[in-house]
Amino acid sequence: MYTIYVGDKPIILTTETEKETDFKSYLLKSVNIGKVIKTLNSTDLKAVHLIDKNPEKLLPRFLKLLPNVVAGGGKAYNAKGEVLFIYRNDKWDLPKGKAEGKETIEQTAIREVEEETCVKGLKIVRPLPTTYHIFKRNGKHKIKITYWFEMKTNFEGKLLPQENEGITKVEWLDDKASKKALENSYANIRVLV
Repeated sequence: MYTIYVGDKPIILTTETEKETDFKSYLLKSVNIGKVIKTLNSTDLKAVHLIDKNPEKLLPRFLKLLPNVVAGGGKAYNAKGEVLFIYRNDKWDLPKGKAEGKETIEQTAIREVEEETCVKGLKIVRPLPTTYHIFKRNGKHKIKITYWFEMKTNFEGKLLPQENEGITKVEWLDDKASKKALENSYANIRVLV
């Protein structure tokens, strides 16, 4: 099973058929993804289930429905155990961005965290779950596939938001502040924190 977010509403890729309650089900191989996105954005439905018998085909079939954008990002911890958050588009988020050239996804993740926050000395500790969300750019929907990594650093320097990317704040948040920030964040970020 996979979850792809449209805003905060999930599209769930599954092999299970369930009785519809506050969600709608469609067959993955014949779905009109444009209609699904429009339905999620304009109704009070809580979710959409896309069903396919073959569990190995769920994600590959879905990813063929829209152009893919590959990104890397980090949930970075400092020596005090605080998590690095950015504030962009009136929401708290974790730093991430698109892969460039021939860099590995790990290199993308470290570069993006550094660029968006000015934090240096990042080391990847372990991979985190990959997230998927649908966004609209220039009138076209795309699927962003973000590969996340837990990172650590001993950096104690000044945090600087990458303003040309629309980031207005960068902060290290402790557990209590992280929970508060997640109240004004994205569903796919809440999965990671």
